[in-house]
Amino acid sequence: MSLPHCRAVSAIATALMLGWSAQSVAGPSIGQFEVKNLESTPGEIEFQSQNAHMFGQPGRRVAEGDDETLYDDNSIARQRHALELEFGITPRLKSRVGMEYEKERVDDPVDPSRRNDFDGLRLSEVGAEVIFVIDPIEEDDDWGLGVVAEYERPTGGREASSLLLGTIVQARQGPWWGNVNLYLVRPLGGDRPRDGKLDFAYASQFGAEIDDHWRVALEAYGTVDRLGNTGRRDEAAERFGDHDQHRAGPLLYYATEVGGDEDGVEVLLGAGVLAGLNRNTPAVTLKWTVEVAF
Repeated sequence: MSLPHCRAVSAIATALMLGWSAQSVAGPSIGQFEVKNLESTPGEIEFQSQNAHMFGQPGRRVAEGDDETLYDDNSIARQRHALELEFGITPRLKSRVGMEYEKERVDDPVDPSRRNDFDGLRLSEVGAEVIFVIDPIEEDDDWGLGVVAEYERPTGGREASSLLLGTIVQARQGPWWGNVNLYLVRPLGGDRPRDGKLDFAYASQFGAEIDDHWRVALEAYGTVDRLGNTGRRDEAAERFGDHDQHRAGPLLYYATEVGGDEDGVEVLLGAGVLAGLNRNTPAVTLKWTVEVAF
């Protein structure tokens, strides 16, 4: 990557890391519905828009606590829109910066009758990540391995930042491919008392190329809210328990290239439906994505 590109990455990452207050997180850590891969082209910049609309949200449970009304802390949203830039640095190293807009459930409703209300769509967090490819995929019948580190910070309020550490295992055989991402997620900082729990999250994609443009895939995403007895449950978590989320479904992708070989722009469009697999997960998630590499 050229020196101006490196300076741009550094400047954006620094800006994203500074100036936002952190807050405590009790609910499950639900990431973007995307599968990270091992492809890295030096000097390439890719714009990504990952979007999700959720329907059939689980009803919020409520109970009277010692000093206040308690609400379950499941992580529920109606909309999520992530805008990101990915930078290829070397064939084994790439980075990404981005921001996420969400229409989230109201944390502290004015009374129990408003417990299922949602806020308006707003900028909810910013973040940066680095992916290092340990073993790249170099031919059609091959498999590869990489590691990823991601830091996310909310844009206001009292939520905790989060640190994600994980692995990327990717395989390809002819037109078929598989990709599994496994993560540990830890909240950082935030209001006291701090939970300090550790979540486990996964994202997976298994698919096939139909022709030069069309691809079909089966994807699954999920989070185990609190591994074992890590952290310290607050009163709401003690009353309602943890909230694992799992969803899976089919997606269809269309890939094309605009322009010539030297200055061509690669475009990937995708859409599909993920079904909720347990009572803590919205019944239906409509996912759509736009990726442009230049």
